[in-house]
Amino acid sequence: MSLGRDRLDWATDGLHWPNRSASRFLKTTSCDWHVQISGPEDAPVILLLHGTGAASHSWRHILPLLSTRFRVVAPDLPGHGFTRPRAEADLSLPGMVQALTELLSQLDRCPAVILGHSAGAAIAVTLAASKASAVPRHVIGINGAFLPIRGNALFSPLAKALFANPFSASMFSLMSRVTPLGGNLLTATGSPIDEQGKAIYRMLLASPAHVRGALGMMAAWDLSRFDATLQRLPFPMTLIAAKDDPMVPIENSTHAVRQATGSRLVLADRGGHLLHECRPDDVVRWLDEAIAEKRPEGADAA
Repeated sequence: MSLGRDRLDWATDGLHWPNRSASRFLKTTSCDWHVQISGPEDAPVILLLHGTGAASHSWRHILPLLSTRFRVVAPDLPGHGFTRPRAEADLSLPGMVQALTELLSQLDRCPAVILGHSAGAAIAVTLAASKASAVPRHVIGINGAFLPIRGNALFSPLAKALFANPFSASMFSLMSRVTPLGGNLLTATGSPIDEQGKAIYRMLLASPAHVRGALGMMAAWDLSRFDATLQRLPFPMTLIAAKDDPMVPIENSTHAVRQATGSRLVLADRGGHLLHECRPDDVVRWLDEAIAEKRPEGADAA
């Protein structure tokens, strides 16, 4: 990405985007969307929702594995990657759900499965529990962020202050270009991802618009009453959590399965926060197992 440019440009920054041939650009009331769509048109839809600060590239290994038997829909969330809000963005959890409901209505398809990572898992649960959308048959979360961040009394006001300052995102992006900041953040995930993934994260962090989207999402995020949403989920879900995730403790997932009756937890010994990026075959296998049969409540080691 060129120095001084605020937003990513698909014609240049998107040249080497993973699964580029699946990319489409759609318009809804709230957003100009970048969404990747792949797989047979008549297959069940699986909606893939990335976490804060990521984009659809996060599913680069998962998408080809699933598109043989699903119609895969993987958007960049509002304010992230190449998706641009059309007005002032509502990056709160309800705002994200509303924007995605508009997108699904535009596609005229209801997902049979929603797979979400980190904050994307919270969006998946909220979308499935929402009366405004058709109910999917399965929700699967990877290292789901379901509890308020530790130290939230400090973090949330800080995120709001950074988001409100128009220079914060630009300064962060500049530091990502000229210092080891981007690499340090990736190391902090505890996940040994591939070089292509690292390069794209560095590019995203160098985009002030993308950084503003991530900061705005963190500033607007409120999980203080999320237990009630988990309890409204109309079916058991499956959660996958890495024991070595340094960013989202597994207590998020163990707590959530207790709230959503009959839900199942799969514990992975290794993989870190970006588990789906470094162990895609295992994640797809766990997904297939979750879809194949309903299992009793409990935890499985993997």
